[in-house]
Amino acid sequence: MILTLPDLNAVAALGRRIAAKLQPGDVVALSGDLGAGKTTLSRAILAAAGHAGEVPSPTFTIIETYARTDPPMVHADFYRLDDPSELEEIGLDDYREGAALLAEWPDRAGGFAHEPACLSVELENGGEGRRAIVEGGSAWHGRMP
Repeated sequence: MILTLPDLNAVAALGRRIAAKLQPGDVVALSGDLGAGKTTLSRAILAAAGHAGEVPSPTFTIIETYARTDPPMVHADFYRLDDPSELEEIGLDDYREGAALLAEWPDRAGGFAHEPACLSVELENGGEGRRAIVEGGSAWHGRMP
């Protein structure tokens, strides 16, 4: 599905729709060029899931956790990874237990599209606003945002 996101209100609305459908074990794989809106959409999802505080970009920390959202969430930015094998050192699987994962730059982590619970969102900057290409794995059938 291709969505036009002409402004920040449209990005926030998409974030609300995704948050309403998220379950523990889901992955929202956010890809796109620098400045395409991956962190902006992550912030919208977290806010819609009940996080009221600041949402720092995890570019330097790689992983931020949000235990008080519904569902609990892990926000990860894999931009700085040199190799997917680094995920084992980081302990990503431990963080994911019982949580949904918001994954920026998923390809640098080896990708998640092979997981049935992966919702892939590719963001593109357009002439007016952004465009989101959204594809869900088999676990998303019947609950696409």
